[in-house]
Amino acid sequence: MPFFHLDLISIVKAVGYAGIALAIFSESGVLFGIFFPGDSLLFTSGLIASQGFLNIFILIPLIVVSAILGDTVGYWFGAKVGTRLFTREDSFFFKKRHAEKTRDFYGKYGTKAVFLSRFIPIIRTIAPILAGVAKMNYAKFLKYNVAGGILWGAGITLIGYFLGSAFPGTQKYLTLIIAVIIVVSFAPIIFEIVKRKNK
Repeated sequence: MPFFHLDLISIVKAVGYAGIALAIFSESGVLFGIFFPGDSLLFTSGLIASQGFLNIFILIPLIVVSAILGDTVGYWFGAKVGTRLFTREDSFFFKKRHAEKTRDFYGKYGTKAVFLSRFIPIIRTIAPILAGVAKMNYAKFLKYNVAGGILWGAGITLIGYFLGSAFPGTQKYLTLIIAVIIVVSFAPIIFEIVKRKNK
């Protein structure tokens, strides 16, 4: 990915706070947001803030709020629309038993799924929607949504910020750092696929 880091930095600088907020909001619970590079965007935003281009005290609350609101919208979308898709008459794509399995899953692992999904690409976009479909208790969902939003949104952004502050030359190695972030982010998915294949 030659010059990828330069492109991402340029994009973040071009879209500014509004673009960052929209991307994080979308990736947190809006289906088309599944294509946004959430972890890489957070780290790069923090790195840029360390150079004085963005204000970290504005950036962190903006990211956290956007992440929490995105998950919330995903939840209510699943609760209002998703249920209708899964509870209509059986068809090739939709079976009533899928809704029951989803409800059972969130009844047993719901809080853990909502919190941990924040750190896994693709899954973090789908998880709140499925929580809504499963009719997970909203107060419980919100508690873990907020906790995950704070830890993920603030945590990765601050790593980029402090690394950029401590080592001004970090930007030169951003391509490698982002590659590592991508590998680490997708590791749980790859591990699960390999485990299921072996079984």
